[in-house]
Formats: sequence, structure tokens, C-alpha cells
Amino acid sequence: MKTINTKNENETLGFAEKFARNLKGGEIICLQGDLGVGKTVFTQGLALGLNYKKNVNSPTFVIMKIYKIRNPKSEIRNLIHIDTYRLNSEKDIETIGAQEYFGRHDCITIIEWPERIKKIIPKNSIWINIEIKNKDERTIKISVPQLFPHEVK
Repeated sequence: MKTINTKNENETLGFAEKFARNLKGGEIICLQGDLGVGKTVFTQGLALGLNYKKNVNSPTFVIMKIYKIRNPKSEIRNLIHIDTYRLNSEKDIETIGAQEYFGRHDCITIIEWPERIKKIIPKNSIWINIEIKNKDERTIKISVPQLFPHEVK
């Protein structure tokens, strides 16, 4: 497990942007943390790191958003952002077809509130827990399963 401390929102955004540069495609990133901890900020940083320059916001009410990535230096073509906060069960996520993106080499899938659908999340997913230290500071804990072929830097 790797632990990072950030002092403000910009540092969290910047760390996530750098983290995204290590992604090869097919990763499923499970973002855990309380409301307002910065899960969407982290996702915005990931999007920047994948060369997505438009607005990224939480899909709380639509459950899933697909952002098209146009980066000639990468085979990643889609950033799939899922928010399961309002779901009652794993069946709800199956209904919208989100699982078809899990593990696809041309996609990065980010799941907020993954504990709500834990039974269907692949075992090789990256788990990131964001905790509030104080008003601005965050502790980011990253757990990368050994099943993953590359190291997170």
C-alpha cells in the first residue's frame, strides 16, 4: 500500500494527474471516502493526466458518464466514471451495462462508492481510499493488487 498526503485540492489534482500517466488501459479504480473528501477532484486529475481537458463532474444522478479520450500517445479512448452512491444493489449496475467496460484495454473505469457493488468488482482492481486530515489536507491510500503487471509510481 502506498500512502500520499496532499495539502490542498490542487495537490490532490496534481497527484491524480501524475498517477494517470502510469495507467496502461483496462484498470478499474475504486475510489472510497466520505462525502466531500475529494473523489471527484481525484477523478478530474486522472482525466487531465489522460489528456481530457473538458469539465468532469460527479455522475451521482446519472450513475455513469463516459468521457472520450483523444490522446495520440495512448490507446486509452474512454474514461468511464461510475458513482454507485444511489444504487441499491449490484443488479442496478448490471442494468446500465457498466460491466462491459470493466477491464477493456481502451478504457479506464473509475468507481465511486465501490463498496456498494463489491461483489462484482474484479479482484485486480486498484483501491484508493481518500481521508480528510483537516479542512484542506487529505491522506490518499493506494492498494494495487499484485495481479497488476505494472508498478504505480
